Amino acid sequence: MSEVVDIVTRGKEGEMLDSLQPYLVRRNELTVQFGCLLWGFRVIIPPPLRRQVLEELHSGHCGMVRMKEIARSYFWWPGLDAAIEDKVKSYSACQKMKNMPQLVPLHPWDFPEEPWQRVHIDYAGPLEDRMFLVVVDTHSKWPEVTVMKSTSVERTIKELRSIFSRFGFPTQLVSDNGPQLVSEEFRSFMEANGIQHIKSVPYHPATNGLAERFAQTMKQALNHH
Repeated sequence: MSEVVDIVTRGKEGEMLDSLQPYLVRRNELTVQFGCLLWGFRVIIPPPLRRQVLEELHSGHCGMVRMKEIARSYFWWPGLDAAIEDKVKSYSACQKMKNMPQLVPLHPWDFPEEPWQRVHIDYAGPLEDRMFLVVVDTHSKWPEVTVMKSTSVERTIKELRSIFSRFGFPTQLVSDNGPQLVSEEFRSFMEANGIQHIKSVPYHPATNGLAERFAQTMKQALNHH
């Protein structure tokens, strides 16, 4: 991946390895942002993280078509479709699970009927002395990531206002119990905009697992670039 980053940022061709060809044909569409390699709006996942990404993708969507649809919206690497096909075919337990009772999680969430009904938020970092605000829509899994100069409640509210101005106010917002997010100022912001604020249970922070998993994946991706 470092060779590809050099090609994109410095225009270095380097040795024309066959493994680089899928990137070279897309060279004019590749960018590097915050150390993360992108093809358009899709994050290019480095090899060490691809297995983990497939596991996360497959854990929520057993169907091959749906997995490909979500993957094509958010990330890419050479041979992604084939990797998804191999994952589904090799994981025969997926078919068995369709006919078995589903285990009820500690906090069973209803799947929202529309985008932006419920969003999960979390902070990621510090990464290279920067913090990030992560907002993930439960329905579409669409992530919004904002570089934060600080994680104060004032800054958090300002960035959320910016995001909500583009997507509208969510019905529910799920977060952990960080001091900014349980403050009186944040509570007033939620109430003033008609947003139900759901805070994760202190002894079970996985209630906000959607945003936390994305934050961890993003952190690992940046650390590998």
